[in-house]
Amino acid sequence: MNDGPVNGGRMPKKERMRFVSAEQVAQLAGVSRSAVSRTFTPGASVAPATREKVLRAAEELGYHVNDLARGVLANQSRLVGIVATRPEVGFRAHLAAALAKSLIRRGSIPILVNTGQTEEELLAAQKMLIGHRAEAIIILSGSPPGSFLELAQRNGQPLVVIGRSEPDADHVRAGNSEASRSAAAAFYESGRRRLAVIGSNSKTPAIIERESAFLSAAESLGASVMVARGDDSDYQGGAAAGRALFSGKIMPDAVFCANDLIAFGLMDVARQEAGLRIPEDVAIIGFDDVPESAWLSYQLTTFRQNPLTMAQRAVALMERRLENPDAPPASERVIPELVIRQSFRP
Repeated sequence: MNDGPVNGGRMPKKERMRFVSAEQVAQLAGVSRSAVSRTFTPGASVAPATREKVLRAAEELGYHVNDLARGVLANQSRLVGIVATRPEVGFRAHLAAALAKSLIRRGSIPILVNTGQTEEELLAAQKMLIGHRAEAIIILSGSPPGSFLELAQRNGQPLVVIGRSEPDADHVRAGNSEASRSAAAAFYESGRRRLAVIGSNSKTPAIIERESAFLSAAESLGASVMVARGDDSDYQGGAAAGRALFSGKIMPDAVFCANDLIAFGLMDVARQEAGLRIPEDVAIIGFDDVPESAWLSYQLTTFRQNPLTMAQRAVALMERRLENPDAPPASERVIPELVIRQSFRP
């Protein structure tokens, strides 16, 4: 018996994957193709005996309805676009994950769109969402430019914007200004007078709001305030801002960071390069409460944004807009809670 290669030494062609069709279900059940369609169409009329045959055949074959094709035929889909620039970074990653979970729970199909940072990437993302007839679009803070939103609105797609302000869109906002003013007051009341705030040259709406609110509150209290910014609102940006703050003759004794990633970079520079003790020499407050904030290396006092709460509010606004397209724009505001750890204890 020859156990060697077949087909003249060539391996057999791999059979192309095929999904079970409604026609196959109809043949096995002994019913018409339309009976299968009616069985899986909510509210459609079909005899109980026929329904039972179809469901039994579908289970045996492993059949599932082609929701994408059905949505195309109806000129709509259950796809919901989650649009973000650099969705893998910091709090944005946790918010995107929470949104996906909330959307799946309601029966929607989340599709994460990383817009990129070039005109070509943005245009490709726009075309994809419009072409797939997305049911709605949820846009995260810091992305994308206003032209992206305008195109979606012209095509009648409901928009929910998280962490930024756009006209004629529903919003979920964090209490950035409230938290930032609270941070300034907490530092001042604890006897800290040389304050600093670290923002970012990326100048996203949330970063700008936190930086300006802290600066205004600290100055109104009579404290001196230094401002430092990295190129981006990430670890490297925080480290660069920390080097600038700790290289002068006068150094701050308390720093408010516009997010936790910035705070992590600042803390490592303070300890490893400037030889400072936290919180004895410099107290630090962050913003977001990403999981790394609780790590033993950081133990960062920070304002907690609950990603699941924000996701649920966004999905609720989306559902409201789908039910009533002509309703006036609505806004939800989620006030962050201060989580006290070792980097600063009021």
